[in-house]
Amino acid sequence: MIGVAPIAFVLKGYPRLSETFIAQEILALERSGLDIVIVSLRHPTDRHIHPVHREIRAPVLYLPEYLYQEPLRVLRGWWAARRLPGYAAARRIWLRDLRRDPTPNRVRRFGQALVLARELAPAVAQLHAHFLHTPASVTRYAALLRGLPWTGSAHAKDIWTTPEWEKREKLADCRWLVTCTATGAEHLAALAPRGRVSLLYHGLDFARFPPPPPRDASGPVRILSVGRAVAKKGYDDLLAALAALPRELDWRFTHIGGGALLDGLRRAAEAFGIADRIEWRGAQPQEAVLAAYREADLFVLASRIAADGDRDGLPNVLMEAQSQGVACVATTTPGIGELIEDGVTGLLTPPDAPAAIARSIACLIRDPALRRRLAAAGEQRVRARFAMQDGIAELAQKLAWR
Repeated sequence: MIGVAPIAFVLKGYPRLSETFIAQEILALERSGLDIVIVSLRHPTDRHIHPVHREIRAPVLYLPEYLYQEPLRVLRGWWAARRLPGYAAARRIWLRDLRRDPTPNRVRRFGQALVLARELAPAVAQLHAHFLHTPASVTRYAALLRGLPWTGSAHAKDIWTTPEWEKREKLADCRWLVTCTATGAEHLAALAPRGRVSLLYHGLDFARFPPPPPRDASGPVRILSVGRAVAKKGYDDLLAALAALPRELDWRFTHIGGGALLDGLRRAAEAFGIADRIEWRGAQPQEAVLAAYREADLFVLASRIAADGDRDGLPNVLMEAQSQGVACVATTTPGIGELIEDGVTGLLTPPDAPAAIARSIACLIRDPALRRRLAAAGEQRVRARFAMQDGIAELAQKLAWR
């Protein structure tokens, strides 16, 4: 595989704490021999980075986050792109998209594509978009401008909030697309040419998640959740469930993650009278998250389908928790059932059902033996079926194919 021309990975933002799965993929692909250039539509906002980000060698090209911030750069991109053979086709497709989606974001996507088409190194032979919404739009326009093939990876929000017309047209234009849940793959395959979409789990790099040391079983039951405070994560339901637990149960809850809803969640915890049992740690690097898994007795994720259709795929945090021998409670949202078998490798409850979540949490607080059994079964299954290496080998082969 050595000698394959460079591939540009187009990401919405880099580096991001919430997208460890993308970083681990890029590093593994580099180690398999691929030459990668990272293109980021946004600058980083997290205060920390993961260790994996320090190991990635790929250079990063940051496009103008907002066109008005770098007008001369955008103008130079347009001036150069308009002389490319693909400019007329790219402009025609963008105008057609703009008529159906007359938003500033659609204009920004084309402006970023113009800059990318001008500044992309001549040696780059193909583009790969992570996420089917904004990154795939920029990738598609830039690929048309430069006459390059493009491929993609779809995940969760991008699948379920992108309009059907846009998904159909992108799937018709890309060479291939992979996605990380069977539910997502089935949905996209119905919109795509035959054979265009395939299922490819992210999996975990178990070198970064080795088996955990023995736990200290003393003290209150330590409940953990890791995830951004956004609607689809259902943290309001989780707080309501915690508030509904019988008073005699001894527990503490830790949340790790950023997100726009954090302040509201803190206020809700105060209103429920449970704030003194909760620690809000904010966004944390991977080594701190790993330590939190190893301290936890129970991991809970109350995912739901948000009002705009946004939802989780197969959350990596559930795989990470299981890899560290933590019993998990999650919801029956699509994707999660591909990892957790109810009553065997964890407990599943309906989404938007705080009372059911509370019953499952209470059950596992009261029954340490059940916690241990579910934790052991979950760890065994995730290590047997969700190793990163198998997926990376398949993805590297796809990317290296000419």
